[in-house]
Amino acid sequence: MGQLRYLLTLPVATVHHSMRAALAGLRGERFQPGGVYDDAPRAWSRSILKAAGVRVDVSGLEHLPSDQACVIVSNHNSFMDVWVLAAALPGSVRFIAKQELFRIPLLGRAMRASGQISIDRSQLRSAMGAYDDAIARLREGISPVIFAEGTRSRTGALQSFKKGPFVLAIAAQVPVVPVYIAGSREVLPPGSMRVRPGTISLRIGQPIPTAGLTHDDRDRLSARARAAMESLAASVDAIPAED
Repeated sequence: MGQLRYLLTLPVATVHHSMRAALAGLRGERFQPGGVYDDAPRAWSRSILKAAGVRVDVSGLEHLPSDQACVIVSNHNSFMDVWVLAAALPGSVRFIAKQELFRIPLLGRAMRASGQISIDRSQLRSAMGAYDDAIARLREGISPVIFAEGTRSRTGALQSFKKGPFVLAIAAQVPVVPVYIAGSREVLPPGSMRVRPGTISLRIGQPIPTAGLTHDDRDRLSARARAAMESLAASVDAIPAED
């Protein structure tokens, strides 16, 4: 019954909330905290999680800066991670997502309208443009969410981190907030449409400051974020990270 409810809710909720954001964009509505561009992705995600029978156990919300935007870096095991982060993170957040998602009719229009950021990592110019867009979002008080590994892990263990999120944080001189998701792989395995009801843990770490750091510090910043993520993983008995 849960699988059927999820499969019915997924397209209905996607169309409904995509239309909300897309129509707001066509009307020329500007971004405002708590407005449709914040609410539509959050409501979309919460409705899908509820339909799938998924509970999100969140801790560490107090670590998110309340006085400035930040770069949120996460591990990535399942598409369920997107819904977990969009549903649970407060304030205004936007995802840096692969460009293929922006080609999906209606959903892609909604993503562009709401300020999600397209990236093509195979093209350096496109990737640099995506991070320029992310800096613009940060200046508007919006926190970009980036999967530090760049793609979903095939094993569930942490892969190597991309440099981009840390170059971005240093360029914008904003904190990096590491987060760790555990349990999403078991709820929705990569490549599968079959969901299994359960609990997904979201752990939010202490912000890592970047004030005064330069481009040359990007690897050290990445290492600090990785160590923090491994510590968060240990706190939920997650699979040990690879070297």
